[in-house]
Amino acid sequence: MMQAAAIAGKGSILAASELHIHHRRGLAGLGAFWGGSSGPNNVWIPKGGYCCGSLPFGSSLNPGGEMAPLRTGVEGIFRSRGKPRWVRVQASSGDLEDAPEKLQAKSSGTVLPYVGVACLGAILFGYHLGVVNGALEYLSRDLGITENAVLQGWVVSSLLAGATVGSFAGGALADKFGRTRTFQLDAIPLVVGAFLSATSQSVRTMLIGRLLAGIGIGISSAIVPLYISEISPTEIRGALGSVNQLFICIGILAALVAGLPLAGNPLWWRTMFGIAIVPSVLMALGMAISPESPRWLFQQGKLSQAETAIRKLFGKEKVAEVMKDLKAGGQGSTESDASWFDLFSKRYRTVVSVGAALFLFQQLAGINAVVYYSTSVFRSAGIASDVAASALVGASNVFGTAIASSLMDRQGRKSLLITSFTGMAASMLLLSLSFSWKVLAPYSRILAVLGTVLYVLSFSLGAGPVPALLLPEIFASRIRAKAVALSLGMHWLRIGI
Repeated sequence: MMQAAAIAGKGSILAASELHIHHRRGLAGLGAFWGGSSGPNNVWIPKGGYCCGSLPFGSSLNPGGEMAPLRTGVEGIFRSRGKPRWVRVQASSGDLEDAPEKLQAKSSGTVLPYVGVACLGAILFGYHLGVVNGALEYLSRDLGITENAVLQGWVVSSLLAGATVGSFAGGALADKFGRTRTFQLDAIPLVVGAFLSATSQSVRTMLIGRLLAGIGIGISSAIVPLYISEISPTEIRGALGSVNQLFICIGILAALVAGLPLAGNPLWWRTMFGIAIVPSVLMALGMAISPESPRWLFQQGKLSQAETAIRKLFGKEKVAEVMKDLKAGGQGSTESDASWFDLFSKRYRTVVSVGAALFLFQQLAGINAVVYYSTSVFRSAGIASDVAASALVGASNVFGTAIASSLMDRQGRKSLLITSFTGMAASMLLLSLSFSWKVLAPYSRILAVLGTVLYVLSFSLGAGPVPALLLPEIFASRIRAKAVALSLGMHWLRIGI
């Protein structure tokens, strides 16, 4: 779990450049412009904002809020984070009263335990995706479908069908019942689905269990990044947002590792499915004591509860500041939550199309084919242990995502996406050539393994974690939950196809 960076403080070198701050009525933050001269109203602040430059100056702690346009060399959300330096701020007349509020000390609250509880949903997402990889052969034998490839395919794809339904439902549930209550409701299909899968004596029961588990992880895929985005401080939102993908990878890896005893115990597959009940119950219990999203509470008019949630998440010294930001964000949008049809209106269709396209290209790149059929790839390359080879793929996924978490706020989202898709293309080319070029036949085994591992590593550097982090940042508040659900629905629909 990523730790929040310390606020830049003593010992920093004063930079020669100056930042002239102009107050703009109607904006939550302050607009930054170069220029100005020394004067009595000058104040020294860290260049780039707080937390080692991770909070762009002009934006305040705004969990899940709209992102103000940035002009710091990299546009919008695709900004880079530089090293902390001190620059001089010249406040315009009348702005000094706002300056102390922006220079508050680090908050005494913490969001990390609650992010951890939410990430149990991400673990279950990855676990249910990966558990069938090692268990399919053994459950097929136990349920009498060894020779029926169609039914085996249904065992795999029923999860994806359920996830498609769940992802569309997740946004509506989150808007109606709130984020934490939706997590608790989500535990019901997750627990029942895992139980039915583990105890199934027929293919029908297995399919019902997988379908219910799919609905559960579909809801999780929509609300986990949404909740994390809305409770995370701006300065560490990139790192915490990518933690979602990291825990998905950990879930996949856990499923692969859980399959190691299968060779000695063919009935172990039932235990593999049953294990998923434990984090489902823990998620429901954890959400019972986790604070609701302050933004959702504010939108529902529950101001006192919103203040309580802010106090629990960020500390009492941040209550006034965050409430001010929420009110400022709501002044320009008094409209009610958007309907599904509003997502396709001229006003929103461009940004919604971008969100859906991100997940579409993520899946078109073929990551799920690698995850589901990694054992077959390694078997054709002559690797003896299928499960061990797949565990290597899972470890590569976790390692790459951990690197992405540390780079997310430094390199920016756009650069990570470009690097990721370029590396995936090169790795896939290497993988295909290892099997098609006769001149490479003597090295086909090692090249197939290398190409697969590099492909997963490249995916986890950007294409994996960035889309889920990006969606809550680019969607307006009134369409956020439904737009995220729609984009993830496209994601699951593409996997199913």
